[in-house]
Amino acid sequence: MTGSPIVTIMRLVALLIIALWTAVPARAQEVDLELVLLADASGSIDDSEIAFQREGYAAAITDPAILDAITSGALQKIAVAYVEWGSVASQDVVVGWTVIDGEQSARAFADRLTSAPRKAQGRNAIGNALAVAQALIEDNAIRGSRKVIDFSADSAYSWGGIPVPLARMNVLAKDIVINGLAILCRSCTSGRPVNYDLEKAFAETIIGGPGSFVITAETRATFADAVRRKLLLEIAGLAPLPSPRFSGGETRRRSRQKGPVDLFERRAPERKRRPAGPIAQQWEGEGLAGRMSWSLDQEAK
Repeated sequence: MTGSPIVTIMRLVALLIIALWTAVPARAQEVDLELVLLADASGSIDDSEIAFQREGYAAAITDPAILDAITSGALQKIAVAYVEWGSVASQDVVVGWTVIDGEQSARAFADRLTSAPRKAQGRNAIGNALAVAQALIEDNAIRGSRKVIDFSADSAYSWGGIPVPLARMNVLAKDIVINGLAILCRSCTSGRPVNYDLEKAFAETIIGGPGSFVITAETRATFADAVRRKLLLEIAGLAPLPSPRFSGGETRRRSRQKGPVDLFERRAPERKRRPAGPIAQQWEGEGLAGRMSWSLDQEAK
């Protein structure tokens, strides 16, 4: 027995509305920046250091200078996700995509970050970490004018999983910039590992894209300041001035050269447009000798 013509028509109209609603995707939210904070949670990072790292990022994202940078953008908002990475199958989205447009949303992000339990752990799988960050950017409902992965670690070694060169190449092919925060030895007196140059390893094998850079946190005491400086530059769309040690200009030239680039070769510095407003004050305070990889202990002296 069939229903009345009116009921049949109503059902058809309902089905048509559902079909149209599902066929037209929701409009992506537009922001100045899509930023994945990709934080080291491998076996070398204990629980107290996990908490310390999160507190550093929480303090930075709520810092007045960072909030000024966010609200100085064209759209006056950014989208941020915080991911901790460890072994091949151990990456945890601690705080999912959050649009930050002022103090209230920044504090909400910070509260979620500092209260979530630790899940990621295990031996370094940097390639997988980069791949997860890329997927988060590509599969979200956000459209950013710029896209950045903010990678932090105390090592450039990777064991198993997606090869780092392949993961890096895939990320850069999607016009996503990779910046680095090199976390040096937290317990040794000098603050530096003794067996290799971590900043140089980051520069050669991990970071990439226009204006990409490495910032260094040499000790536990300077970590939060390094995070704040790095976020400030990323949100403002700036990069530190080139240095003899490493520069973003050399990164861009490397992609057009067949041979390797000597990162210690001194090059003529590229001219940068000076920012206006509150960012200019930060630029003046952080430029110093135009270092690309900061030694924060030296700057504090």
